[in-house]
Amino acid sequence: MAVSLKPLSEQTIVVTGGSSGIGLATAQMAVDRGAKVVLAARNGEALDEIVVGINNRGGKAIAIEVDIADEDAAERIADRAMEAFGGFDTWVNNAAVALYARLEQVSIAEHRQVFDVGYFGLVQGSLEAVRHLKTKGGAIINIGSVLSDRAIPIQGAYSAMKHAVRGFTDALRMELENEGAHISVTLIKPNGMDTPYPEHARNKMGKPARIPPMVYDPRLVAKAICFAAENPKRSLTVGGGGLLVSALPNLMPRSADKGMEALIDEKAQTTDTPPAPGTNDNLFSEKADGRIDSNQDLNVRRSSLYLEAQMRPLTTAAIVGGAAAAAAGAFMMARKRRHNSAMQAALTANEVRGGEREEEAHPS
Repeated sequence: MAVSLKPLSEQTIVVTGGSSGIGLATAQMAVDRGAKVVLAARNGEALDEIVVGINNRGGKAIAIEVDIADEDAAERIADRAMEAFGGFDTWVNNAAVALYARLEQVSIAEHRQVFDVGYFGLVQGSLEAVRHLKTKGGAIINIGSVLSDRAIPIQGAYSAMKHAVRGFTDALRMELENEGAHISVTLIKPNGMDTPYPEHARNKMGKPARIPPMVYDPRLVAKAICFAAENPKRSLTVGGGGLLVSALPNLMPRSADKGMEALIDEKAQTTDTPPAPGTNDNLFSEKADGRIDSNQDLNVRRSSLYLEAQMRPLTTAAIVGGAAAAAAGAFMMARKRRHNSAMQAALTANEVRGGEREEEAHPS
């Protein structure tokens, strides 16, 4: 049974991890399109500033200071949404923490914290959303990663967590579909994004961390999320570079391993630009927040044709088909012109030869 979703302008959207990066970009874009927003994160001070800014320009937003790893976090967020707006229509599980370190350097406590926030926080949020949306319908949007499909060195714990996010999301979608629930479940898989992620991550390398190229504008992920809030989609990958990361391992897994070892090594994940003051290492506690973009000077891609193609496959197919038809037509016209030119040249040559023979038969 097809799931029907409300226009964004009629929705209330919950966004976890809403104090920076993708979460903040999503909140701002959703508000600009008329949605009401509930922002959840650990940094209450940053959230308050964001909410004041949104409301001052005519939007409707509220905040709740909460650690998504706490067992009652999702319930508290849902209760806040009910108090302020009478409920919610879309729940976006975006909160995560990370670290840059070889797996032998990662303690069990650090590894567990990555999962407590990025996986178990997402599970808790998804199940709370299901309880509220089963009777009215809506959308659950989970933020995975291209690392949900492909692990990379130095970010092993984060890669493992995002693999788990994909597995849970796929299973939840199937179970809800099987029972006929009117809930859309979407997995968004961003490529590397220009967010404060490397500044916030715990870093055990010798230099400041960075996102390896290709790097995209986080507002593209916000665009994908807002689209999925209105249009049921199984998954969306943000950034054509992510297609290579996700698809290549399935085709040539051993070659992909070697490629990652050579290209996404520690050198590719470090920079000379230090984290902004107060932002470094939010693994176990919040740090300075409130920015969408990183503080690094990167070659950031502002568009993704691959994302556009996924969001509008019929339009893309029509454009591609039209372009192919036009190309075929142009080829046939060029071929016809070449044929006509060749025929004309042949006729002209025959006429010349005929004239020469006539002159030889009747010399002056």
